[in-house]
Amino acid sequence: MSECLSVRVQLGQRSYDVYIGNGLLPYVGTYASELFPEKKKCAIISDSNVAPLYAETVIASLEENGIESVLITVPAGEATKSMGTVESVCSEMIKSGLDRKSFLIALGGGVIGDLAGFASSIFLRGIPFIQVPTTVLAQVDSSVGGKTGVNTPEGKNLLGTFAQPSLVIADVNTLSSLPQREYCEGFAEIIKHAAIRDASMFDAINAVADEKGGMAELICRNVEIKARIVEQDEYEKRDIRALLNFGHTVGHAIEASAGYGEMLHGEAIGLGMIAAVSLSSQLSGLPPASRAKIFNLIKRFALPTKLPEGMTVETILEYMQRDKKFSEGKIRFVLLSALGEAFVSEDVTEAHIVAAIRALRI
Repeated sequence: MSECLSVRVQLGQRSYDVYIGNGLLPYVGTYASELFPEKKKCAIISDSNVAPLYAETVIASLEENGIESVLITVPAGEATKSMGTVESVCSEMIKSGLDRKSFLIALGGGVIGDLAGFASSIFLRGIPFIQVPTTVLAQVDSSVGGKTGVNTPEGKNLLGTFAQPSLVIADVNTLSSLPQREYCEGFAEIIKHAAIRDASMFDAINAVADEKGGMAELICRNVEIKARIVEQDEYEKRDIRALLNFGHTVGHAIEASAGYGEMLHGEAIGLGMIAAVSLSSQLSGLPPASRAKIFNLIKRFALPTKLPEGMTVETILEYMQRDKKFSEGKIRFVLLSALGEAFVSEDVTEAHIVAAIRALRI
């Protein structure tokens, strides 16, 4: 195991550490036994892509530390994020003899983290869980912050809970097994963090794109941004955590319009950011050079810059109106005034959004 970086998420009794480094998977059992010395049984929730690659290593690590585990594997893909799958997972946990003294490990990408975190929060009214994210997107974003949830036909993440993990273990080595498309989609969230909070990170993103190393450090910087925002606004009751929704208002609607699984989350968020940057230029004075910097980086990671054929503005708007980011019928939209400086605006109208979405066809 190489040097391990760490970030502490300070949330009082719900505080936890995020470990980031190469070769951490064989130490999951060690970390778990130190964290839960009295717990001797857990469930590992993974998917059909990740489990064959990494479950054996995690199971062996747990066994070495006296922890019995049961592996529950679900089909890979966004369609798995459903109440039906949660019920199935919880049933397997009950049949396997897990109880209030057990814990859960989420081994996989964002879908698994959201699904397993949600299951842990409702299983026997709540048991602790450890996030072991294996994608760029999950390591820099979804594994940190405590948002869990599943999708419904009406929209993304409409059913869920706030449930903070007890620990996050991000093994950067797992990213080497990702298909290129899935690797690149995670950079949408990295670009988002740079856009809203740390303009200097654009250089580090380009360095990674140039294959000059520094991936663990880049992930750590992103986790720091996410952690500091969550600490200030854990339950999204103020406008601080809402800044993390930059690109997501339109992006989630595009993702839902495409049909879950047809377009990757990061791909949809990339399009959402292009729309948000366009509105920022129009309404909050974002300089053209800053707009180009974001657009070019999205393009550099092979993320789409145009809407898929056949997707209508009307369908996107319909999904947007179901989004949690609409408050009492008002559109609360995250804009940029400069790179690294984001704010929540209520000045964005439906007409503005329609124009920005239509521009995604050009």
